[in-house]
Amino acid sequence: MAQTPTTLIPLGFEAPAFSLHDTISGKVKSLNELKSDKATVIMFICNHCPFVVHVIDELVRLANDYIPKGVSFIAISSNDVEKYPQDSPEMMKEFAAANKFPFPYLYDETQDVARAYSAACTPDFSIFDSDLKCVYRGQLDDSRPSNGKPITGKDIREALDAILAGKSVNAEQKVSIGCNIKWRQ
Repeated sequence: MAQTPTTLIPLGFEAPAFSLHDTISGKVKSLNELKSDKATVIMFICNHCPFVVHVIDELVRLANDYIPKGVSFIAISSNDVEKYPQDSPEMMKEFAAANKFPFPYLYDETQDVARAYSAACTPDFSIFDSDLKCVYRGQLDDSRPSNGKPITGKDIREALDAILAGKSVNAEQKVSIGCNIKWRQ
């Protein structure tokens, strides 16, 4: 499994707008309708990546802990489904159901949304404030498949707790590491 880090770009960028097919509901959902007036977590994930599979239970736990506090979570898969059919919309819907996703799981067929967010890996996390300005772009926590560290969601939890308390998010952020997004040729 190739390890790819999150692309480092300056914080403060505005979340690019999108409208994508939600594989769970079958409807097209936009950032405008899914965003929160407190914080919005955008996660680029996929079904088959060992890094995502490693943390999926914590992602669901994290969302279940923070959605009641007014935080929005949006998962997006941008992988090339011709070469990776296990990431197809039908399989995304099954993966979401099997893992009891409390958030939408959107399919970025053109890969334009991944490019607009400079997403590079799965999982790739960005957190946006009430003005949709990026205040966090980093890892879930220090755990990786086979490194033996516990999966806690610590880094994202600390960022969300700061936002909800009206404080600044710590500017020292560690990049996420995962499989590269499977780009079409």
